[in-house]
Amino acid sequence: MKTILQNIFYSFPVQLLLNHFRKNHVLMAIWVILFAIVNGNIGSSLGIHYLFLDPEYLNSVGFRSFLIMGVVIAGFSVAFHITAYITDGHRFTFLGQLAKPFSLFSINNSVIPIAFLIFYLIKVVSFQVDNEYGTTASLVRNLGGFMVGYISMVTLLYIYFRNTNKDIFKYVVCKVDEKLKQNIKVTRRNVMEKLDVARKKQIRVDNYLGIRMRFRKVPDYQGFYDKATILQVFDQNHLNLVLIELFIFVLLLIIGVFRDYPVMQIPAAASGILFLSVFVMFAGAFSYWFRSWAVSAVILLGITLNFIVQENFLKKNYEAFGLNYDLPEKEYNLKSLSQTNSPGNILEDWSQTKEILENWRGKFPEINKPTMVFICASGGGQRASLWTMKALQAADSATNGQLMENTVLITGASGGLIGAGYFRELYLRKKKGDPVNLQNHSYLQDISNDNLNPIIFSLLVNDLIVSFQKFSYANMQYPKDRGYSFEEQLNKNTRYFLDKPLSTYKEPELKSEIPMMILAPTIMNDGRKLFISPQNVSYLNIGLIRQNPGFDTEIEGLDFHRFFEDYGSNDLRFLSALRMSATFPYITPSVTLPSNPPIEIMDSGVTDNFGISDALRFIYAYKDWIARNTRGVLILAIRDSQKQNEILSTQNLTLIQKFSNPISSIYNNFENLQDFNNDNKIIFANSWFQGEIQKIDLQYIPRINSSNKLERASLNWRLTSLEKNNIIDAINSPSNQKALELLKRSLSPNPLIANED
Repeated sequence: MKTILQNIFYSFPVQLLLNHFRKNHVLMAIWVILFAIVNGNIGSSLGIHYLFLDPEYLNSVGFRSFLIMGVVIAGFSVAFHITAYITDGHRFTFLGQLAKPFSLFSINNSVIPIAFLIFYLIKVVSFQVDNEYGTTASLVRNLGGFMVGYISMVTLLYIYFRNTNKDIFKYVVCKVDEKLKQNIKVTRRNVMEKLDVARKKQIRVDNYLGIRMRFRKVPDYQGFYDKATILQVFDQNHLNLVLIELFIFVLLLIIGVFRDYPVMQIPAAASGILFLSVFVMFAGAFSYWFRSWAVSAVILLGITLNFIVQENFLKKNYEAFGLNYDLPEKEYNLKSLSQTNSPGNILEDWSQTKEILENWRGKFPEINKPTMVFICASGGGQRASLWTMKALQAADSATNGQLMENTVLITGASGGLIGAGYFRELYLRKKKGDPVNLQNHSYLQDISNDNLNPIIFSLLVNDLIVSFQKFSYANMQYPKDRGYSFEEQLNKNTRYFLDKPLSTYKEPELKSEIPMMILAPTIMNDGRKLFISPQNVSYLNIGLIRQNPGFDTEIEGLDFHRFFEDYGSNDLRFLSALRMSATFPYITPSVTLPSNPPIEIMDSGVTDNFGISDALRFIYAYKDWIARNTRGVLILAIRDSQKQNEILSTQNLTLIQKFSNPISSIYNNFENLQDFNNDNKIIFANSWFQGEIQKIDLQYIPRINSSNKLERASLNWRLTSLEKNNIIDAINSPSNQKALELLKRSLSPNPLIANED
């Protein structure tokens, strides 16, 4: 028994695994992260695990998407083998006496890759089975695609290494090696030093797994030590590593050039694994060249990069398309803020918007005062976009098309405004005579189509590697960056209906053909709001207590249209305005505006994810007019989250959870804090508004699964089929049906019906 255990312990696979845990901490960390992501331990609320378990390619999940996943996961496994061989091969010099040393090393080094492969396939099967929309045929097709991709990639790389192990040193290595030595003269000396150390620090191995998957005894290499032969093995496989890295780099350059073609936009998870593969191989090469100096070299490199970025040598700004960045930057300071918000400007803008209100009032009979509606659509990525579209379809149907006629203003954040913006555009086209059925289910499919693949792919091949392509818009040149990828995909998803300048909506809003829409992203520099509208809205920049005598009020916002008028604010692409309001951290990059200091834009949800405060600002500005000309105000809040949530327990926390709890609790309760603030503002509004303020909530309430857990859709720019149906079905919940019935009564032209309980 002791002999059996000893043979197992000193087998090559076990010793390699132990060596990884002892020395290759970065490689192990990457594997741990991959396992955790696929298992849903990391980023589950963002739906990151769904990107692996349900990869989407060309707007569908199937054979092709899983084929790509198989290819990249196999490629990552091989990258792991290459890096481990380059960094640790010298600890097992018996390989130098064996035929096909790298192939043997890879077979024995496959414990972790095979474990991940099995784990991944189990999770995919579990997901597909739990997904009631999956079938046996689709499951077999998806798994078949994955295995075809995985086996094909492994076979291709095996053939490559078999041929290079046999011939490449004889024909290529000598010349390349000499070139390497001219540039990095310590290479051969480093290798020789490694070999000298290797004799003293060899890891005991008694047996190894052979090509035919049988264990064989390690040959006795005592007394055998051919430095030249071992050196050739090291140099040869180092060259293999360089060639593969070069191939992947060139491949990324090529597909990056053609990334505008949908066929080139691989699944987001595949892009992530591809990035990890490149990182692992470069990390191996880095460790090989610098040996024991690797940690110091990493620290020095980090300091150098920090200095380079600080000095703007690698400056990269994400621009708002339509603005002119060639002009001298506009000064952004307290003086320019005061000038923009001068009493004359505020009065002029207030009077122009009052004309819109007069046109709105003219749509209704004089005898009956209408209810003024404000639609506030919360943020929440694609989840919020789909829910807002479905909620507006249901509200439009329940009110027989009256909702948009009564609505004066649409506010909100992020995905909610994208869904509301698309619905408003469809409504405008219908009013102009286009054959648009606002209840068409295809619009739900449009707004819920994948928008993540091109963003992640652009992050990999453009923002990190290639950044030289440009495109023309409004007679100006802009870079094809992640912002461009986001807008182009959103443009395709919305049938190119939203690809127009912001100013296109000025006339329809002025005539009250459609509601006004004011986007209010956050200025990262100072926390102020940037109000984006085709109208001048500087009257929103001052808080609700601005008329309090003797109170030194802060300017709380900036009117984008007026402030950047000379820079082409009229030409701002509406898609760029939506992107500025939906800046998801690290995914859709923050926009930089042409000012000094540069104004950097963050998601609207930072200050108010629900848009309630912006609606109240507008109501306050016209409180007297609204009180005289309406029978009250109705705030229709379209929320992608439930307002009343269960209180979570803070007991039995781990040490890490206790340490992070002061910060994490604020983050987890961020929406609650905004809800409390908005509710207080609505209560306060009753003291200055001489009329009724009614609030109706349409809430995305996730359904409960068989395990008595909420199946909440992830916060992402990509949704699974199950999540889409979950969101759409939420409109049928009792609370939402009750809210729709209340909305119908509130907008009834008959005051008696509207006042019924």
